[in-house]
Amino acid sequence: MLASALTTVVAVGAVLAVIGYRLFKAEGSAGIVEVTATLPKGARIISTVAAGERITVTIQIADAIEIRTFDAKTLQPVGRLKFLAEP
Repeated sequence: MLASALTTVVAVGAVLAVIGYRLFKAEGSAGIVEVTATLPKGARIISTVAAGERITVTIQIADAIEIRTFDAKTLQPVGRLKFLAEP
């Protein structure tokens, strides 16, 4: 009887320790991040997609299409791809 009670107390303590660790070591709990991205005059956002750790924004600038990629956690730009029509 004493052995089973002791085992139960140790198991409950282990579960509480894991929950406490995850609460205090959680990533991304820094708060709200606000970023303003500027677009060229006359540009139009066609679509936005969030997948994994990236946010992709497709922009139409005059006759060109541009895809800008941002890191989802920091909202810093990580890539830019331009599509131009052949002359």
